[in-house]
Amino acid sequence: MGRVSQAQAQENRQRVVATASRMFREKGTAVSVADLMKAAGLTHGGFYKQFASKEDLVDEAIAHAFDNPAPYSAAEAPTPEEGEDHETDRQAMIDDYLSIWHRDHAADGCPVSGFAADLGREPDQAPRARQAYAKGVRNRAARLATGDDDGLAQFCTLVGALALARATRGNPLSEELLQAARTL
Repeated sequence: MGRVSQAQAQENRQRVVATASRMFREKGTAVSVADLMKAAGLTHGGFYKQFASKEDLVDEAIAHAFDNPAPYSAAEAPTPEEGEDHETDRQAMIDDYLSIWHRDHAADGCPVSGFAADLGREPDQAPRARQAYAKGVRNRAARLATGDDDGLAQFCTLVGALALARATRGNPLSEELLQAARTL
């Protein structure tokens, strides 16, 4: 097989990063390089032509998730401009975040909930990933802000409820958790 062009190599790299972003949100960063490359439709050996290490890919995949949010809901929409109805936007974010669809589709969901456990277990993860993550948390919390409240506590409730609902999927408690968080 011949060499690929620089343009094709860049396209392949972007495909791996996007695939990793989705797979890591769904299955965690323990996904093997072989499984990741297979899902991206590329060879395992091709990984090492593109990335120095799996940790470099994790860093890039996390940054990618925040820079290129999946259009899963209003929770990923831009912050409303001045004069727009903040309360309507805020409620849409809550409803979308606590939806059954979001619970069941982690790969296409919010990177805050998708990467929380992995970043918590990997204290040495690259600063780029941690900065992207922190910025993402603040931006999403700001969408929930009201008056003097910065939205952080409410966002913690959403992320926690979603994590608990995912962990109890298949049990009636799962939907009860999502509903309970809507009432706060």
